[in-house]
Amino acid sequence: MSNVVGLSGGIGSGKTTVARMLEKLGAVIIDADAIVHELQAQGQPLVDEIAAAFGPEVLDAKGALDRVALGDIVFRDAEARQRLDQLVHPRVGAEMLRRLAEAREANLPVIVLDIPLLFEGRKAGAGAAAGMDFRTTILVWVPRRLQIERQIRRDGYGRAEAKRRLSSQMPLDEKRALADHVIDNSGSLEETERQVQQLYASLTSD
Repeated sequence: MSNVVGLSGGIGSGKTTVARMLEKLGAVIIDADAIVHELQAQGQPLVDEIAAAFGPEVLDAKGALDRVALGDIVFRDAEARQRLDQLVHPRVGAEMLRRLAEAREANLPVIVLDIPLLFEGRKAGAGAAAGMDFRTTILVWVPRRLQIERQIRRDGYGRAEAKRRLSSQMPLDEKRALADHVIDNSGSLEETERQVQQLYASLTSD
């Protein structure tokens, strides 16, 4: 029987790094963000719906979704972010459930549902995590100051913008209290990998 795991984190936490480590160990990753990008690819119906909801300025000259322009809108306006979530999350959740069913049918040992807003969605009973039956949940955690520093260094945001984007998500310290397992990604890559290997061993020994 497959062990279905929910994986989450926050902006700048390094969740993608941990997901890659789990995949390398043999887990199957079903990535909500990757599905979002597929659904928002040029020519997909969702792109037209987003443009209708937020205006033509969220499209580039070729008619593709301008994610930077859209992000500028939704990270500054909670109501706009909620409108976007209502368009995107049901489709993402449905596709994740479809892929989960396929993975379960193949009797794969560990299936990881990588959902950035997993804990927010479970708390609200909505989002891509709605209807997901996890055997266990994993949070990738770092201190808030490191989340800010990584956004500044990686994405080129100013400190105020980095803090604004963080404010759109549940704090990692709050998520930590809700998670079954926590990977502390504030140290070296080797230390993170050691934690991931130890956790994966426990997931496959159940």
